[in-house]
Amino acid sequence: MKVFTMGVHVLDVLVRPVEAIPDGQGATLVDDIRMTAAGTAGGTALTLAKLGAEVRGAGAIGTDPTGDLLVQLLARAGVDTEFLVRRADTATSASVLPIRTNGDRPSLHLLGANITYGLDDVPWDALARATHLHLGGPELIGVDVAARILSYAKEHGVVTSVDLLAPGVLGSFEQIEAALPHVDHFLPNEDQVLGFTGEADLLTGARKLLAAGVGVVAVTRGGDGALVVTADGAEPVPAFVVDVVDTTGCGDAFSAGYLRGVSLGRTPGDAAVLGSAAAALVAQGLGSDHGDFDLAAADAFAATARSHA
Repeated sequence: MKVFTMGVHVLDVLVRPVEAIPDGQGATLVDDIRMTAAGTAGGTALTLAKLGAEVRGAGAIGTDPTGDLLVQLLARAGVDTEFLVRRADTATSASVLPIRTNGDRPSLHLLGANITYGLDDVPWDALARATHLHLGGPELIGVDVAARILSYAKEHGVVTSVDLLAPGVLGSFEQIEAALPHVDHFLPNEDQVLGFTGEADLLTGARKLLAAGVGVVAVTRGGDGALVVTADGAEPVPAFVVDVVDTTGCGDAFSAGYLRGVSLGRTPGDAAVLGSAAAALVAQGLGSDHGDFDLAAADAFAATARSHA
């Protein structure tokens, strides 16, 4: 599997545990502060590399120290960062995430350079030689730009997938519609399906995406697992029960596991099982890069967890 993870790259600063921000100039001691690579492209790249894929990142970041650290963290994880473009006049995207004891993660987010990525930045020749393209956050770069990139990939035999970044409440169908005919695998969460399609029912929303041209819709539903919807029907995939430390990066880990499963010829349902396993492994620690596992370990975890369910 030779995959481009293109789009949103973020440096996350995670603080745990945080129940409240101190008043005024007060201070609170915490157990852990970590910085990790993240984002619908960057976070997915981390887990894909663990699962044995050859990963190249593509997106826009700043020339600031935040960008330097982000590149270092991705490279350390085995991600090729050659095609991350650096902007001298725009900051690298970053988030501060105060993690609550139950794993919830409110966010303070800087959009930064992600929204500046455009057609002139795309490494077209290298993209044509990939087997897979995962485009994270197409709504940030504009649907016309996203559609052009995805259609080019499809024309060159590259399997395409898309995940969204914006919350569903900020979405509309017009933000994604033109790109959908070029998407083999669409990997949003439940809130995004409902928000971007304008439907009140998850299955109806997923079918609207299929009708617009998507091949498969695999929807993450947090603790309720995932729902895989194709032209042949809908298949629920349960979540694995684990002690959750932090849900940061779980959706990206699901995308990575799902796509790795697809690359190995697994059915969408079986690919979603691998995605759920990867998400569960990441959820047991702090940050998108948590977990020292590979494909064999993720498959073994899934098999063991299912046998005890």
